[in-house]
This record gives sequence, C-alpha cells and structure tokens, in this order.
Amino acid sequence: MTTDAPRYALSFTSGALLMREALVVAPIYFRERDWPAVRALIESNNVLQSRTRSSGLRLAREVTQRLSVLTDDDIGLLIDATPSERGHLMWAAACRRYELIGEFAEEVLRERFLVLAKTLDYDDFDSFIRSKALWHEELADLRDSTMRKLRATTFRMLFEAGLLSEDRRILQPVLSARVAEALAQRTPSDIRFFPTGGPA
Repeated sequence: MTTDAPRYALSFTSGALLMREALVVAPIYFRERDWPAVRALIESNNVLQSRTRSSGLRLAREVTQRLSVLTDDDIGLLIDATPSERGHLMWAAACRRYELIGEFAEEVLRERFLVLAKTLDYDDFDSFIRSKALWHEELADLRDSTMRKLRATTFRMLFEAGLLSEDRRILQPVLSARVAEALAQRTPSDIRFFPTGGPA
C-alpha cells in the first residue's frame, strides 16, 4: 500500500545529537559562511578527530547537514548556549533535518505527553514505524538490524536532549526564553517537537 510519498532520509545513525561536534563546527561556519567549504575543511583536517577516515566523513556530513537547517541566529545561540539549551537546539535540528524523527517527536512523544502517558518505549517507536511503512517502501524494506539502530539512535538523542530518562520516562523540558523564542520563529512552531503543553 506504499505510495509515491517522498522517501525518508535515514542516515542519522552517525553519533546521536552531535552536541560536541556542533560546538566545534559552528565557529568554522561563521568564518566560512559556506557549508560545502565547512564540510571540506572538517574532512581534510580531521577537525572532529575521528579514528578512521570513513567515520570522519560520515560525521562531517552529518553535523554540517544538521547545522545547515538552523538559522544563523540559531547557530549563534548554539555557541553561547548552556548544555541544556544546546541539547534542545540540536534536537530541533535533528527533527528539522529528518522528517521521520520530527514526525515521531510530534505524533508520538508529544502526543503521549499530552495524554499524560509517563513513558516512551521501544514498542511505541516500532508501532510508529509500522504505521509509516504502509506509505513508505523504504521503511517496509528495513532490515531488523537497521531498524534497531534507528530506534536506539532516536532514543539516545532523546536522552541526550534531556527529554527522556534512562528508564524511558518522558521528561518535560524547561525551555529557556531564548530557545523557546528561536523555536517559535518557524511556522508551525518547532515547540511541537517537545513534550510540553506550549503552543505548536
């Protein structure tokens, strides 16, 4: 029952939120103002100190793609942010960059919070993927190992962003005024990606 719906990008298993990497790359962007140039610099100089060339290439691609969906103001805030703020911004970046993660955040994480469910489990992710697979062949064809990796990475991102505890309890974030303002600049508001009762 799949359709011609745009394919989900599924390349988000390199690292998790990439907060450390983002903090390294953001100032380079303000110097270069060109994402392909930033990526080339990261790759050629192994700026992210990856152990292997292949992992370095993956990380460089991933962090530049995620940061590129942020505005210049967002990136400036990222540099100046507290660790908590940085986690919230990088979660929003992942949700913007990867439609699958954004839809999971809005349709499952936030919805469970709003109906007062206390936890988010692997079964919730699996059910979400099964429902989307009806319309997306790339999900219907996922190998079990790939599915496990996507699920584990998504949950690791949620943990690093402070939205989920280690025992998978949903944690309502305390968004700082400046992060909330940055998230609300978009239409619809990126606050919809967070387990909170704020406007979406």
